[in-house]
Amino acid sequence: MTVDRLAHILRGHGLKLTSQRRAVLKVIAGSHGHLTPAAIYELVRKEYPTIGLVTVYRMLEVLAELDLVCRVHGETTCRSYMMRRPSGHHHHIVCSSCGKVVDFARCALDELQHRLSRETGFKIQGHLLEFSGLCQGCLGETAAEDHR
Repeated sequence: MTVDRLAHILRGHGLKLTSQRRAVLKVIAGSHGHLTPAAIYELVRKEYPTIGLVTVYRMLEVLAELDLVCRVHGETTCRSYMMRRPSGHHHHIVCSSCGKVVDFARCALDELQHRLSRETGFKIQGHLLEFSGLCQGCLGETAAEDHR
């Protein structure tokens, strides 16, 4: 999604688009991976040294509320964000050691979702699936430490 398209959506929701907010959009839209708020802040500060971290957090919350970004909730890592893809539905595997995030799209939860809906009476509107574990790099480091 382009910065202009995001700006149009935000204006459509009555939000003022300052140059600092636009810079945050530019960083997020230009990234192909997951970014922590601190990483976004550092990238935006290169162009706007006076931007506050609170501005970044507020912008991320607005984008999350509008379902324009997805959030990653790591066990020990800071939450990270990524632009929603056109295909939309995807999940994450998060390394509990280094915070590396890998996306995956296929999940076979439709049957479970329908069953839960019938059993509970909920109209389920979506789900969040996230696995945690050790990536190959961290597994290699753990194995090397075990042999010492």
